[in-house]
Amino acid sequence: MKKGNRLFTLLISIVTVLGFTTSIRACTTVLVGKKASADGAPLIARNEDLSKAWAKYFEVYPGTNNGPTQYVSQTTGMKLSLPKDAQRYTGTPDWQKEKGQQVFLEDGINASNVAMSATESTATNKKAMKVDPFVKNGITEADMLPVVLPYIGSAKQGVKRMGQIVEQKGAVEPDGVIFSDKDSIWYMEIVSGHQWAAVRVPDDKAAVIPNQSMIGQINPKDSQNYLCSKGLVKLVKNKHLGGYDKGKVTIYKAFGTNNADDQEFNKPRTWDGQRILDPNKKQSITQSHFQMFVTPAKKVSVEEVAQILGSHFNGTKYNSWGEWKGGYRPINSPINVESHILEIRSNVPADYAALQWLCMASPATSVYVPFYTNINNTPSQYKIGTDKYDSKSAYWTYKETSVLIDSNKEKLDKKYVIPVQNKVNKQLRQNIKTDDQKAKTLSGQQLQDYLTNCNQQNADYAQNEFNKLNGQLITGIANEQQVVPNSNEQGK
Repeated sequence: MKKGNRLFTLLISIVTVLGFTTSIRACTTVLVGKKASADGAPLIARNEDLSKAWAKYFEVYPGTNNGPTQYVSQTTGMKLSLPKDAQRYTGTPDWQKEKGQQVFLEDGINASNVAMSATESTATNKKAMKVDPFVKNGITEADMLPVVLPYIGSAKQGVKRMGQIVEQKGAVEPDGVIFSDKDSIWYMEIVSGHQWAAVRVPDDKAAVIPNQSMIGQINPKDSQNYLCSKGLVKLVKNKHLGGYDKGKVTIYKAFGTNNADDQEFNKPRTWDGQRILDPNKKQSITQSHFQMFVTPAKKVSVEEVAQILGSHFNGTKYNSWGEWKGGYRPINSPINVESHILEIRSNVPADYAALQWLCMASPATSVYVPFYTNINNTPSQYKIGTDKYDSKSAYWTYKETSVLIDSNKEKLDKKYVIPVQNKVNKQLRQNIKTDDQKAKTLSGQQLQDYLTNCNQQNADYAQNEFNKLNGQLITGIANEQQVVPNSNEQGK
C-alpha cells in the first residue's frame, strides 16, 4: 500500500467494524449560522486531512434526467438505487480513482444551492458499537456526495436522504455530515451501524467540531430543530447507553468517546476555534467538555472562518510552530489536503449565489479561491496532480509554499506569505463584487459560461501570485544559507 493511499481509510473502517473505537484523526469543521455571519449567509467549512502529499481536484458533474438508476461502490460493494433525475453539482475528488470511479468528493454545491460537506470522521464508544455494529458493505465517506447531493432540494432533505441510506444499508464508520442552504445549516452524526442524529444549527451560533461526537441533547418531537433514526431513542433507553432522559437523548453521552486520545487530538482544536470566535470566553484547553455551540463575539466573515481553519494555536504557548507546549494536535496541519468554505448568499440572485471557497493544501500558507458553482467546467489546474510534485497543479503550487517555509515557519510566514495572502484575498474579494455586477446582466447558458470563465481567471490569478511567492521564498532561503556554521559571511 502506498503511503497516504485512501485505502487506509477503509482499513481503519474495518478496524472499527471489528470493535475498536479508533477513527481517522483528520478534519476540523466550522459552522456559522446566518445571523452570526458577517454577510448574512450560513457558512459551512472543513479542513480535509489525509496526507502530506495527495492532490485534490475540483470537478463539476452535469445534471441529467436520464441518469444511472443504481450506484455500486467500488470501495465497499454497496449497491444503492438512484432516481434517474440528477442535479448538477460540484465536488473535490481524490486524484486517484477506485477502479475507475472518482471517490472522496468531500464537498460541493448542487443546482438547488444546497451545500454538503462529508465527512468529519468521529468515534463511537465500544458499548454502542456492540449493540449496533458498523457494517462492511454500507455507506462510507468515499461514496456520500454522489448518492446524496444530486438528489436534494434543501439542507433538511439532505439529512433525511443520508439518514435513510444509513438505516437501510448501514454505515461503515462513524461520521459527521454537514448540509446547508440559504436559510439553514444541519449537522448530522452517524453514530453506529444504523443510527444517526442531526441538529439544526441555531442561526445566531457557531461551532468548531473535531473528530468527536459533539451533538448534545436532542428532542425527536421537535422536528424543526432535531432529526434522528427511527430506532435511536429506543436503542439508547433499552440498552442503557447513557444520556437518556424522558424521551430525549444526549448524543455524545450515548455514543461518543471521552478519553485521553480525545484530550490530545480533539478537544484542543475546539478550544482553539472557540477562543478565536470569542476571545473573552474563559476556558481551559484541558477541560473535560466543550459546548457544541457558542455565540461569537462579533459577526463572523469568510476570512475569520479561514483564520480558524488555518490556526495552529497562534499566539499561545501551545503554538505548534513554536513552543508547542502539550503537543496538542492543531487545526492547521501538514496533512491538510484541501479546505473549503461553502457559502449560499441571499443578497444576490440564486443563479450565482453559491460560492465554493477552495483552499488547496494547508490554509495557513494557502488562500481560499472563490468559485461560482453554476458552471460547466472547472479550472484546468484543479484537474491535474497526483502524489508526486507537479508545478502546474493547483494543489502542488500551494503545497510548495507550505514546504518552503518549513525550515523557519514563523519568520518566513510573516515576511513573505502573509503579505501575499492579504493582497490575493483583497483582489479576489473585489473580483467577486465586479463579477457579480456583470452577472446581473446575463442568464442561461451565457451566464454559466461567464461564471465558468470567472473561475478560471481567479484560479489563474491566485496561482500566479503564489508561484511568484514561491520564487521569492527560494531566493530568500538561499540567501540566508550559512557559508560556515554560525556565520553570515558571504563566499568569495
